Amino acid sequence: MAESTSMSTDVVAPRDRAPQWCEWVHKHFGGLHSDLYGDPDFDGHIAATRAGDVIMTRLEADRHRVLRTQSLVRTSEVAYLKIVAPWQGSATVQQQGRQACARDGAWVIYDTTGAYEIANPERVDHLIVMVPKEGLAERGQRFDGGMARQLGASGISRVALETMRNTYLELPHMSAAAAQGAGELIKQLVHLSLTELAGQETAVTQREALRDRIRGYVRQHLRDPALSVDAIARALNCSRRHLYNAFAGDGESIAAYIQRLRLQACVRDLQQGGPHTRPITDIALSWGFGNPSHFSRVFRDHTGMSPSQFRAS
Repeated sequence: MAESTSMSTDVVAPRDRAPQWCEWVHKHFGGLHSDLYGDPDFDGHIAATRAGDVIMTRLEADRHRVLRTQSLVRTSEVAYLKIVAPWQGSATVQQQGRQACARDGAWVIYDTTGAYEIANPERVDHLIVMVPKEGLAERGQRFDGGMARQLGASGISRVALETMRNTYLELPHMSAAAAQGAGELIKQLVHLSLTELAGQETAVTQREALRDRIRGYVRQHLRDPALSVDAIARALNCSRRHLYNAFAGDGESIAAYIQRLRLQACVRDLQQGGPHTRPITDIALSWGFGNPSHFSRVFRDHTGMSPSQFRAS
């Protein structure tokens, strides 16, 4: 049977519960500052056990926040990747300039060798899993991009979530050897989850890079009346499908993006007054509109006025 540790504010006088809780959290999790949102009353319970070298903690508590500063990072002896997986309530993790929120059915992972902040704005029932960082990643493989990301919705990360929960609940009935094996399985599933996430992030990064290239090309050739999806595909040496995929989810097609930029440029030019005011048709043609009547129609759709009305206003 795995060894376990429990702490509860039930055995602490009400006036001493807040400082006692902060001390427990600081010691158990290896250096954390705690804040109870200034609440005068607090109730909290910690029940921890081990699956080999994986530390598993069930934390039930009123709302609170924790903060790990760089100075606290330097005093830590063991490096962990840490997971918060709520049964009830929510946890919002901030690290490396990112923020991710988890509720029941999801988990967020973060690195104890870096500063982080976690907000629990309501009463929570969390499973917190600490996986030794050493040996988790394959040689040369980094998972920095996976920190402060939400996982667990589907795929291998969903399998990892259910395995962590079930392991914690069944650890009291496991032999030491079985608990050791369960810990190794958790580490493997966490590793696979991060590997899968890294692959997804790579795909997202590539799509974003292509979208930036498309936007750059459009801005450079916005005055060219021949600018089109086909022209962009030829210039960037990619297929129309790749172009469309790069803009998928933006709520705006490439053609609509081109037209919007051209209309915005025409609006700026029409706002320019003075003795050298250019004719409306010249402005439209200079920004790639080949048909004056088409320009007038889309301009009215964009501004609610005809080009001449807009200039007069």
